[in-house]
Amino acid sequence: MEETFSFCLLMFFFLLRGSSVASFDGPLYDSTAYTECKMQPEAALYGGGIINDQASGVEGSLGNSATTSSGVYSPSFILYNLSQGTIYCFSSWVKIEGAGSALIRASLKTEKETYDCIGSVLAKHGCWSFLKGGFVLNSPSQLSMLFFQNTDDRDVNIEIASSSLQPFSVQQWRTYQQYIINTKRKRAVTVHVSNEQGKRLQGVTINIEQVSKDFPFGSAIAKTILGNLPYQNWFVKRFNAAVFENELKWYATEPEQGKTNYTIADQMLQFVRANQITARGHNIFWEDPKYTPAWVRNLTGNELHSAVNSRIQSLMSKYREEFIHWDVSNEMLHFDFYEQKLGPNATLHFFETAHKFDPLATLFMNDFNVVETCSDVNSTVDAYISRLRELRYGGALMDGIGLEGHFIIPNPPLIRAILDKLATLGLPIWLTEVDISSTLGKEAQAIYLEQVLREGFSHPYVNGIMLWTALHPNGCYQMCLTDNNLQNLPAGDVVDKLLKEWQTGEIEGETDDHGSYSFFGFLGEYKVSVKYGNKTSSSTFSLCQGDETRHVSIQL
Repeated sequence: MEETFSFCLLMFFFLLRGSSVASFDGPLYDSTAYTECKMQPEAALYGGGIINDQASGVEGSLGNSATTSSGVYSPSFILYNLSQGTIYCFSSWVKIEGAGSALIRASLKTEKETYDCIGSVLAKHGCWSFLKGGFVLNSPSQLSMLFFQNTDDRDVNIEIASSSLQPFSVQQWRTYQQYIINTKRKRAVTVHVSNEQGKRLQGVTINIEQVSKDFPFGSAIAKTILGNLPYQNWFVKRFNAAVFENELKWYATEPEQGKTNYTIADQMLQFVRANQITARGHNIFWEDPKYTPAWVRNLTGNELHSAVNSRIQSLMSKYREEFIHWDVSNEMLHFDFYEQKLGPNATLHFFETAHKFDPLATLFMNDFNVVETCSDVNSTVDAYISRLRELRYGGALMDGIGLEGHFIIPNPPLIRAILDKLATLGLPIWLTEVDISSTLGKEAQAIYLEQVLREGFSHPYVNGIMLWTALHPNGCYQMCLTDNNLQNLPAGDVVDKLLKEWQTGEIEGETDDHGSYSFFGFLGEYKVSVKYGNKTSSSTFSLCQGDETRHVSIQL
């Protein structure tokens, strides 16, 4: 009954909102995810999907060898006739014996290649943990094996339950993305036009223009934008959000102890303010010692403690209420310079002090390889959640999930599965540094960038997207949108296409016999102008998220 209702709701929105998708066949994507260990597993998503139809369990073992002396049991699935390009979503409940906890990875082996990680979970002894992920094959496979392995060499027995493998066609995947966009990024509006006596006017010419967007979509900028009017105009035409690439990092603002210089950052902030651009603060500290000022690396004890306090006070008091976010302690899942030097509570102290100096800024964890892959044992989705909870339980006022998004080849079902698990925390999620590896060609970068951006924009818990594409004379960090003459590269064409797709644009029409005109618009600010005979009037209105139709009244 619930699936039937969801399907009807989906089709209703497509018909009502004028989607180009004419029909929908197949299952709805299930965004259900769990981060708590449970005494009993929940039911399998999709009723198990094709695992119930064409997969059978086989016994094997985990570790670096095919068998272990202790006879460890490792459940696996034999999968038949998997197709290329199909999007496969996988989930399972996992329980272990032989250790208090273990990072369990699901992998897939076909005749031609091995997909090292299609999902992972930090499983615990005595309860069930939820693994969610997926894969897209590069070539068809007649016979594949999906198996589980412990990421270290310990012999750990793995038990699974309620496993599911559900295929989606590309069209089905995109249909669900459009459904989320229609329901979460857009809203119905009805404009009513009447005269001074309150009579509704039919046949009034109406013009509606979206003047700003609610969803923050932006890019990194560097000092190269200063004084470069063509670059500035190009940027402002496209983006409503920015982040400074390096100019606020400690090594940039205080290369020598006691000699702070915010001149460049101030000039960049002036550009941001002048163009009403939202700005993220990146970053207060960077845990990687390679990007810590050399003079800081030589400090210890009280001297280091004094230096970090001075850094927070100087930066946060100067830019209080200027930046909506701060990445407080960057990449703490991979590096721990300050905690090694100052003790395990150093990061907690950073968050507490940052909040004290700028209580209105949202404080973020920010790290790489959380959403890009599940192969990095330092930054699995469960490692991120565990560290975030640890800091919050310690009293850190942290309210933002920052996912850098430096992709090589993205895995769309894994991206969505990780976002689903993070969404259970109820915190805003931002993709903070999106790019595609320069090891790929420019056409491939564009293809994969579109996949990532569509996944981000169509996930209801993603509140903003930032590209990492600051333009330099010698190129960009990994991916440029344009050449040095500001002519679009393939990735730039993708961005322009999506920006156009994700805005309402200009609408013209006439009021009906009820004196009303209705449309569906992307969230943001609007200007509406009406004309009836020789009378004209105009007004503005905000379109924020909501399930009800937004009603706007104009008098002529």
